[in-house]
Amino acid sequence: MRFRRLLEQAVPLLSLMSSIILLAAITTVLGFLFLKGWQSLNFQLLFGTTPPLDAILFKRRVFDCLFPAMVGTFSLVCLAVCWAIPVGIAAGIYLAEYAQGKIRIFFNLIFDVLAGLPSIVVGLFGFSITIFLNKQLSNQIYPCLLISSIALAFLVLPYIIRATQASLEGQPESLRLTALALGASKMQNIVRVLLPQSLPGITSGVILATGRCAEDTAVIMLTGAVATAGVPRSLFSSFEALPFYIYYISSQYADQEELATGYGAAIILLFICLMLFSLAFVIKKRVRLSAQYRAH
Repeated sequence: MRFRRLLEQAVPLLSLMSSIILLAAITTVLGFLFLKGWQSLNFQLLFGTTPPLDAILFKRRVFDCLFPAMVGTFSLVCLAVCWAIPVGIAAGIYLAEYAQGKIRIFFNLIFDVLAGLPSIVVGLFGFSITIFLNKQLSNQIYPCLLISSIALAFLVLPYIIRATQASLEGQPESLRLTALALGASKMQNIVRVLLPQSLPGITSGVILATGRCAEDTAVIMLTGAVATAGVPRSLFSSFEALPFYIYYISSQYADQEELATGYGAAIILLFICLMLFSLAFVIKKRVRLSAQYRAH
């Protein structure tokens, strides 16, 4: 009895200490990053010698700056998430509402393995697909933005699938039976009742997928990212991306000034991720409010 009381008192203390350690680690990393990179943050790092407005409106090409990598990163993340969302939601619905028995166990195992798959393996898969298409289409397909986005979508599918499955399975039984009792079909119940109520949880999976897409280097390094590709002109062109730029600079920098631009690129990547996360949270909040309004 005494041991149980000590344990009950120790658990909150250990939880608090773990939170403090985690917060201290994050603060240390971010502080070091800003300390090393804030001096390099300026318009010249972002746009080079090109006027910012001309660069943003794509009136003039920009060189020796981070703007092409910023555009490439944003385009890559948006494309990958767009490919992954419909497939992930459909697979999550199937697992939660239709799959049974051995088929359910099999697909759960497959998605668990996919969730733990190293990104370099997915990159090699995308690179192999590129080689295959290049041979079949007479040297017309090369590593590009499209291949990279599809490979990244494949990498982040488990986040959306599991979020969709958990959100649907977490809905109360009374909500599941109400529409069916009123004569709705199973598909109508899923589309008009369960799925709208599950959208906040699904959005959480999309947020995780967004962060995973933005930080990955191994996949894009093998499927289309190039150090000096410029702003991508189409889905079939090479592109620049901030994670690859950071990796490239950190491994081949010539002096401390060039290394500082790598720290600056890392800060900009964090800022882009913050914007994407903020947008996703705003959407999630609106979806949650809409779901609560419908429930009432």
